[in-house]
Amino acid sequence: MSSQLNQAGVTLIELLVVITIATILMAIGVPSYKYVTTSNRVANEINALLADMQFARYEAVKEGLTVQVCPVAAFTPPTTPPTACAASATWSTGWIVLSNAAATGGTPIVLRRQLPFSNFNSQDTLTNTSPTAPTAPISFNREGFAGLTANVRFSLYDPNSISSYTRCLIIGMSGDLSTAQAGATVWGTTCS
Repeated sequence: MSSQLNQAGVTLIELLVVITIATILMAIGVPSYKYVTTSNRVANEINALLADMQFARYEAVKEGLTVQVCPVAAFTPPTTPPTACAASATWSTGWIVLSNAAATGGTPIVLRRQLPFSNFNSQDTLTNTSPTAPTAPISFNREGFAGLTANVRFSLYDPNSISSYTRCLIIGMSGDLSTAQAGATVWGTTCS
């Protein structure tokens, strides 16, 4: 009586082929994953500003008061968050939506607050890149108009300033809002 041993398993050649295929798939997939995550992050950041601008415009119309959106000085929670506008063209440090100070007894009320991007482990930069009054707050009146003399462009850049990740928020002179990718033109203003 002879007994045969049946061995199950893989050979070294089969293992190397599987490792090679997995390496090739990773080399293809990782850059795509990085593009998707970075693209989603910058889209979410510009959409946060868009949402707060839309909220400010809605509140101005609803309450019949002027509502402002402006950048704030950098702060690190849990310190007391700023309640006043900073004279800056950089909005990466966060922003606030303020009610009209004159209508509330001289003290503006903070309706919304956006934390700095650094709190979300982001090194993206959001800047008002308009040539006209880049440090002025954006104010919406009770009719929902921004009362601007020219379109305002906010440009959001990733840490490496790669144009395929660049997003813009463009505010029209009447207060209309639109987002765009790098190279797109909205109301005569090009996202760059």
